[in-house]
Amino acid sequence: MTQGHGNHVEELPANECWELLGNSPVGRLAVWVEDHPEIFPVNYVVDHGTLVLRSGEGTKLGAALADVAVALETDGYDDSSGRAWSVVVKGRAARIQQVQELMDTVALPLFPWQEGRKGIFVRITPQFVTGRRFPVADPRVWRTPLSDVPRASDE
Repeated sequence: MTQGHGNHVEELPANECWELLGNSPVGRLAVWVEDHPEIFPVNYVVDHGTLVLRSGEGTKLGAALADVAVALETDGYDDSSGRAWSVVVKGRAARIQQVQELMDTVALPLFPWQEGRKGIFVRITPQFVTGRRFPVADPRVWRTPLSDVPRASDE
């Protein structure tokens, strides 16, 4: 792994991307709905080089299972180093239906935040996994002489 210095953006090797994915149970699933992209927060788990999520019927599920690639992105921040990271998985999603695979999947530690019927399991098989780590800029870098100018009230 290349060590990051200063403003250096570090491309992450696949094994580190998978480690970060495994430690971050929430991501954003990007799908194509009709004529535009949509993004949904999802809970997921890593399972043998794939990602598994569970869902109920609806727009997200219908779009994820369409014959179009999906993407899942997750990110985080390390207080101790002042660096952020982002990992993106691009691939195809498929409903898990085979009995043995479904039985194995039900045992995964996959706990959606939202209550409701979420009995459909989906596996994303990656075609591409990319990640990067980068320093987070001090907010003062973005200040300008206009930053402290009083603004009119919205009331």
